[in-house]
Amino acid sequence: MDDRAAALKRSFAPVADERTRLLLLGSLPGEESLARGRYYAHPRNQFWRLAGAVIAAELEPLPYEARLETLLAAGIGLWDVVASARRRGSLDAAIRDHAPNALPELAAALPALRAVGFNGGTSARLGMKMLAGSGLALLSLPSSSPAYTLSFAAKREAWLALRPFLDSDPRPS
Repeated sequence: MDDRAAALKRSFAPVADERTRLLLLGSLPGEESLARGRYYAHPRNQFWRLAGAVIAAELEPLPYEARLETLLAAGIGLWDVVASARRRGSLDAAIRDHAPNALPELAAALPALRAVGFNGGTSARLGMKMLAGSGLALLSLPSSSPAYTLSFAAKREAWLALRPFLDSDPRPS
């Protein structure tokens, strides 16, 4: 089977609201996430541990919906850079014929948004171009994927740079 015959995969709807100050963007959900209809569903993906470190909360033990609400309450939204693509398996390197999500439009619709964190190199490479000139802080983060073998401690240290964007909005009311 060649890449053109690979299954078309689609991202989930964004998880964001008027409280979102930081938007975390992946590339495209992997096979386990697509099968379960949940962001970062692979048990070895470190996303929930990393995001929990950023907000100083234990997210992994919580039911999925409570994880999402905890992130939203902390000012964090989720989405993906890629709306749809052909891909065999879960690796970003296998993404072909991708169509982008409407990131500039979502960013413009979030009044408190201050920063965007890109979860991994593919997300950053594609997404930073889309949001260049937006006035938002754009941060490339080490991937939470188990395929990216940087130590958890090193990933956590890089992700903790997101904390200042969750502080109270310094703009006058």
